Amino acid sequence: MRIASLLPAATESLCCIDAADLLIARSHECDYPRTITHLPVLTKPLITATTPHEIDTQARSAMAEHQPLYTLDEQLLGDLAPDIIVTQDLCHVCSIDLAAVQRIAATLPTKPRVIALNPQTFEAVLDDLLTLGQAIGREPQALATITNLRNRVYSAQEFVNPFAAGESVAMLEWTDPIFIGGHWTPQLIERAGALHPLNPTQPVKGAGAAQGPIGMTQRQAGKSIAIPPEVLVASQPDAILIAPCGRSLAQARNDVLELSKSPWWPTLKAVRTGRVALADGNHFFNRPGPRLVDALEFLVGWLHNRPALIPPGLLWEKWP
Repeated sequence: MRIASLLPAATESLCCIDAADLLIARSHECDYPRTITHLPVLTKPLITATTPHEIDTQARSAMAEHQPLYTLDEQLLGDLAPDIIVTQDLCHVCSIDLAAVQRIAATLPTKPRVIALNPQTFEAVLDDLLTLGQAIGREPQALATITNLRNRVYSAQEFVNPFAAGESVAMLEWTDPIFIGGHWTPQLIERAGALHPLNPTQPVKGAGAAQGPIGMTQRQAGKSIAIPPEVLVASQPDAILIAPCGRSLAQARNDVLELSKSPWWPTLKAVRTGRVALADGNHFFNRPGPRLVDALEFLVGWLHNRPALIPPGLLWEKWP
């Protein structure tokens, strides 16, 4: 079986279920694990901006004009003749859109199957591992991986009292404009024993109150949301986590340096008390893949002052 992955989270997931040997191509953003970076690259971004404000402006303009944000090398894809193409239908800004992939796949002689992942919750991220495992005949490996990840989640949550009132956290997924994290991020923050009041989870229909450690699996959040700085200031979070989407730790550091020049920045309680953390959002918070468990372990360790719980390879730092 030959698989072309156009999604970093899918590439990580496939490798996590021992299917790296089936990968024949990747997207320009598929950079983990390093053992797959030799594979041919099928996509290229059309956004040329580098700062958060410029990126946002350019992306909004392209989408308003119904212009693509990425290109796909159709010739190379055809030459590689994949049996399966894995992409996503969750965010039109994060990678090439599903309709374009389906259109191109339909023109290929091999007529590859297109698998579109659309996880909006932490549970759905784990389900995607099983979806991929079943599609490629490696369901046992997928189930074993899910079990291991679940065990790590349970172990981390042993350090959390789900009935105690936790700190309020603002997770910034973008800095200009300010976007508050959504989907699985509020779930992880709340399961780490904190509150995420600017974009909290809500009980799913039919879940009742969905309180306590069991009910947590029945709570979901919506998409990330843009807010004006005044809303962030008014909320006065106890802690702020800044992990910009698609940005490295070094880029996040530069983004926050600009953010800190705003006159309202020093009025934030979290800034005054030194409860601001930066993280590599691209690898550890924004990708709906196996390393979201690393993100949960980090949150528990950071919020509860248990540094031993933080995975050694997770890229983060305190601000300033």
